[in-house]
Amino acid sequence: MTSLPTLETAPAAAADDSCCAPAGTPVLGAEEAGRQALLFKALADPNRLRLLSIVKNAGGGEACVCDLTEPLDLSQPTVSHHLKILVDAGLLHREKRGTWAYYSLVTGALDDAAGILSKL
Repeated sequence: MTSLPTLETAPAAAADDSCCAPAGTPVLGAEEAGRQALLFKALADPNRLRLLSIVKNAGGGEACVCDLTEPLDLSQPTVSHHLKILVDAGLLHREKRGTWAYYSLVTGALDDAAGILSKL
């Protein structure tokens, strides 16, 4: 009767060093990856996507913060928080006029965001 090989007696797998060879240098550096991650984190929230849509489609290409709370059914501080994240990510531009802040899309920001994945 033949016995099955044990771990101690099983033949060693053929060594294939090609699977462990470095894939090369990363195209995307750590700093740039961090910036792009902030952009995608900003886009990953449904309320922020809705805000971008509202601002993009607003008359004159800009929207007052006072006009953004009702469509989202969110409080003004919550909307302001989301808008700050979009500004920090480079997607929106903020202009203060008297008491109110007006938001517009940064020119080319959405196209740049769309192009990031194709460059990976």
